[in-house]
Order: sequence, then C-alpha cells, then structure tokens
Amino acid sequence: MKRITLLLLLVATAALAQTQKPVTLDEIYGARAGTFTAATVQGVNWMKQGGFYSSLGPGRVVKYSIATGEAVEVLFDQRTVSVEGNSQKIEIDDYQLSADERKLLLTTDEEPIYRHSTKAEYFVYDLATQKLTRLSTQGKQQYATFSPDGRRVAFVRDNNLFVTDLTTRQERAITTDGKFNEVIYGGADWVYEEEFSFAKAFEWSPDGRKIAFYRFDERAVPEYNMQVWGAQYPIDYRFKYPKAGDPNSTLQILVHDLEQQKTTPMDIGTETDMYIPRINWTRDPNLLSIRRMNRLQNRLDLLHADATTGTSRVVLTEESDTYVDLEFTDDLKYLANGTQFIHSSERSGYKHLYLYDMNGQLLRQLTTGGWEVSEFLGVDETTNTLYFTSTEVSPLERHLYRLSIAVPKRTPRNYKAPQPVRLTEKRGMNSINLSPDFRYYLEYNSSADSPLQVTLRQAPTGEVVRVLETNARLQSTLAEYRIVKPEFFQFTTTQGTSLNGWMLKPANFDPAKKYPVLMFVYGGPGSQTVTDGWGSRDFYWYQTLVDKGYLVVSVDNRGTGARGKAFRAATYAQLGKLETEDQIEGAKYLGTLPYVDKSRIGIWGWSYGGYMTSLCMTLGADYFKAGIAVAPVTTWRYYDTIYTERYLKRPQDNAAGYDENSPINHAEKLKGKFLLIHGTGDDNVHFQNSVDFVEALIGANREFETFYYPNRNHSIYGGNTRYHLYRKMTKFVEENL
Repeated sequence: MKRITLLLLLVATAALAQTQKPVTLDEIYGARAGTFTAATVQGVNWMKQGGFYSSLGPGRVVKYSIATGEAVEVLFDQRTVSVEGNSQKIEIDDYQLSADERKLLLTTDEEPIYRHSTKAEYFVYDLATQKLTRLSTQGKQQYATFSPDGRRVAFVRDNNLFVTDLTTRQERAITTDGKFNEVIYGGADWVYEEEFSFAKAFEWSPDGRKIAFYRFDERAVPEYNMQVWGAQYPIDYRFKYPKAGDPNSTLQILVHDLEQQKTTPMDIGTETDMYIPRINWTRDPNLLSIRRMNRLQNRLDLLHADATTGTSRVVLTEESDTYVDLEFTDDLKYLANGTQFIHSSERSGYKHLYLYDMNGQLLRQLTTGGWEVSEFLGVDETTNTLYFTSTEVSPLERHLYRLSIAVPKRTPRNYKAPQPVRLTEKRGMNSINLSPDFRYYLEYNSSADSPLQVTLRQAPTGEVVRVLETNARLQSTLAEYRIVKPEFFQFTTTQGTSLNGWMLKPANFDPAKKYPVLMFVYGGPGSQTVTDGWGSRDFYWYQTLVDKGYLVVSVDNRGTGARGKAFRAATYAQLGKLETEDQIEGAKYLGTLPYVDKSRIGIWGWSYGGYMTSLCMTLGADYFKAGIAVAPVTTWRYYDTIYTERYLKRPQDNAAGYDENSPINHAEKLKGKFLLIHGTGDDNVHFQNSVDFVEALIGANREFETFYYPNRNHSIYGGNTRYHLYRKMTKFVEENL
C-alpha cells in the first residue's frame, strides 16, 4: 500500500510539474527581473508619540496609526515642498526624525563609497514652519545626524567633523587637519568600516552638549592601487588598505564640548597597535564607554572614561584562547537606573547575556543553555522584561523570547529563575523590529516552505494586531512555476562531526536515476547557508539548474555559526583546512546516495566561498569534477588585518596557517574544469588574488577558464552584469557537469 501511495504521489507531482513554467534567468536578472521579488515592510520608524510610526514611501514620509495601519499625516511630500528661497524640489533617498519629532533630516543624491559609507546632500525640514533648508552649501556631507535635543546636526566632510546650529544656521568645523589617505575625523577607515561594520565614527552625548569621535591617522598604512578603466588613460585610485601583518591606523578617541569649544583626548592606554571597535555613551552624559581590543583580538576591555578629563578605567575584560568575536560581545545596554549594564559573552561556550554593576562586577547570568542568543533586542525596565532572539529551537531557526529578569526582594531557598517564554509561533527564521516603548513589534517570518510574512504584534503577549504582508502576489506567481523547496538533512563525517545541509531536487525527481550535483559553499567563520528561511540569494537560479536535471546542495562545515564557540572556533589558526575536509566529506556522502552520480559533483562559491571552491578543486580534486570561484581570496596574505588576524594571527606569527591552505600553493593539484571570476574594481578581495592564482595555474601548466568584470566591485553588479554573470556560470555548469 505504501509503495502504491508513493507511486501515485510521484505521478501526481510529475503531472503538476508538466503544467507549470520553468524559471528563467531573464525573470531573475534580465528584462523581467523582479518576477520573484518578495514584498516587505521597511523603513518603519517607531514614533515617541505612542501609537504611531513613520515610513518612507515613494517621495513621501508618512505617519501611520499602529492600531489601524491608516495614514494619519503626510510629514513630507517631495512633490509639493520646495527648498526655501527657490523653487528647487528634491528626491528623497532616506530620512531621520529628530528626537522631539519636530524636524526631518532628508538624504538626497546619495553616492555609495564602500560597504557602509556614502556621501549625500542633506536638507532639514521643519514640520511646524514647513521650511526646507539645505544643511550645508560647501559640498556633499557624510553621516549627518541630529543631536538628541534636535538643535544641531553633526556631519563629516573631507575627513573633518562639522556641526551646524539649526537655529542660527551657522556651520562650524570641529576639526580642520583631516586629509584623504592621511587623517580621518568622525568617519571610519576602510578596514574598520568593512570588519567592524560602521562608517559613522562619532556619537552625540545624551544631553547633546558633547560629541565623542574617532581620529584615524592612516599615514603609515600601505596604499592599494586600483585602476579605474574607461578613460583614454586609466585612473589610479589609491586608498589605505592594511593587509595581514601590516601597520593599521593609529587612533585617538576625542570628546568635544560644544559650549566650551574644547576637545579632550580620552585615555585609551599606551599601546598603539590595537583596536577600538566601539564607543558608546552611558546614561551619564559625562561618562563615555569605550571598547578596546588587542591586535590579535583575543582580549577585549570595556573602559569607562570621564568625558571632561579623559581619565579612564577598565571595568570588564573578556579573554579567549582563540579570539573574542565582536559579534558575540557586541551587545551592551546601560540601564536607566544608571547603576547597571547588560553585556553579551560566549564565556560559557555559547553567546548569552550577563548583568553587571557599573564597576564591572558580575551580578548574574541572565540567559543560559546550549544555544545562542542571536540578537539582544532590549529591556523593558518598567516590567523588568528582557527581549531577545535565539537558536534554542534549532541552529536552523531564530525565535523571539521574553524573559523576566526581576528578582524577588526576599529570594526563597528553592527559588528558580524564570525561563524564557517563546513568542514566535511559526517555524523558520524570525527577525524582529521592537518598538522603543516595548508595546509592539514587527515579526518578519519565513521558512523553507513559505515566503516572507510580516505581522504586527503586541508585546509582551505576542497577540496579533494585524498582518501587514502575506506575499500573496508572490505565492500566486510561484504557483505558476516549477518551484522546488529544499529538503534538510544531516550526516556524520568520518571524523565524527555532524553537519547540516539542504538539497534541491528536480520536480520530476526519479530515485532510480543518477543525477549530477552542484554544491554551493560559503563556509566562513560564523556564517550559515543552511537555515530554515525562504530562498537564499541564488535560490531562483538554483531552480533553473534543478529544472535542467541537477541536484543543488549546500553543507555548513566546521567554522560556521549558530552551534556554539567550539564548533565555530575549530578552524582557528588554520583557515581552510577543516572547512575543505568537511566539504569533501559532503561530496563523499552525496556519492553514497543511490540517486547521485558521484563522478559529476561540482562546487561553486563567492568570496570566502570562492576560496573554498578553489581549495576543493585542488586539495579535493578527486571528488569534484568542476568548480566556479567568484571573487576568491587565494592567499590570506592579501586580505585585511582585522578579519584575517582574528582567525589566523599575524603571518609573522603563523606563516604555516597562511600558506598551507592557500590555493595559490596548490595550483598543480587542479584536475577538473575550473572557472575563475573577479571584478577588477574589488576594493575588498582584490583582483590581485585572482591574477596571482592565474599566474600559479599557468606555472603549473593547468587548464582553466577565467573572466573579469571591469570596474565591478566585490558584489559584481551594475547594468547587465548580473545577467551576464549568471548566464556564463549556467553555461559552464551545463558544459562541464
């Protein structure tokens, strides 16, 4: 009976597949791109005036009622408002509301620089007077930000920090000696922006009277020269990029008092070869919080500095025998009582939250268990309720929890701390946008079976207020196409490690057939490609391959995230070794499946995944028939200090860790078909990586294919680029796998 039922199911599935359309590259990257774009709810800014939020729509900033979802007021409309003194109208890219919600800071004509940095023209709109004024007439600005009292705006221009008084409209330079490729005030240098994930390097004090800011002196940092093609004579673009083992910028943390017009340096210690990955103000407008890491990033100190005198003291230290990952120690919340703060740590082996007094004395651990806190969302101090997301259900999922952190004044002997209460009901990945007053939150849910759904809920109960987005249009579109969904699996390697993976099979899958396989890998420290969420970046491209008769598979190797520190840090000082072993184990496991043609297993990846692909095609050449490496690192000696040394130490300290798993040093082992792709304008993983790998492959007399995209950065996009890239990769897979 089971066989008959299975047979009928297979026949019905095959019949349905015949009536559905195949996904095409044109619908993903070409003229019909956007066919499968999921709708979402974005640009939501909760307003302090309870019960409302504002959002940016096409050319308008609109105020909405949370309860009804109805628009109650148009705060700004670019079609009807002109710049004061002329008839100029602007086109909005983004906006900020001042803390008192009386003014808007509007971003226009925005230009990207690196991953997080941009420059733009900014305008201030007074909601009461309905006047629109330009912030500055001296050139585009960066990182413009209201002061907490809404009286001023600080910004960076030409590597210097400025403040504009919105009442007098006077602009004043806080610094004057900033210079490109030499000194930066109030903005991050390249490596801080890329690896510590911030570009704005200044913070207003809570009372708006002071600004704390970074000074980067990057004169000793070597320059990287990147040619920009297109003119008769190519342009040399030189920027400061510290490669592993080379000098970094030296730092100062400064505090400027606007009323006294005085700038005071903070004491960050005598060691200059170190990092300051974060500065934050405490609840005290005269007390600055500074986080300091040593060069090898195995020690993090939390300093409290007197903003008037600059004197500081260390109140908390985190140390590791591998590295202290900022991602797992980045949560820092100073409580309104002024006497406590919450900080995250993975000292237990998993990221959890801890409560301290202002002297750094541990009061108690707030969360505990063999799972990780994914995101610390905040504390409702009126009810002593903590909100966070975690991996408690599964490393493949994220869920929202609340936790009471109140402690009875008289604690009974048998007292048991409250346990977290799960608020998200739906399976899969849940991302949360929690209102500052802790009354509402937006729940963004998706799973491998269901596209994004956005629901507005009440805290602390999780009661539904209304559903904002169901993606019904996308669901209807998907029903017209042969869309297959991933099947999750686990297997145990010969070394005894359990690994997670997913597999896409053709809609008319026949278990009696032998199928070729394309594996997708990223594999870098703390990353994940195997999660129970809707559609990875290349999900729809995989649909085109599956429809052509391929299986597509991804496996998370050792070193990836959501499974605790031991699993993630196993690759320390030997990047590439264990990861490659695990991807080879994945190919070997797939080869044991009766429906897999083990002689036709390929692999591809981008960035760290390109590095992994290059290693699998050399060190794992016996198991992979073809591979595509996009924008790969081919030797860690060419990558930046912060990322590389965190996981490998400096090359001066660990030469073997750099060289033993460098694809350049294994070029002679290449056997299968190999396609190497890179953008010449990649400021992150330099084109140099691929040039030197090509040189090594030529020297080893290996056959391969290569393709470069002129002036394209690490993401390789713009114009027709993505369509061209994925057509090329599809053709390569079809011809060689």
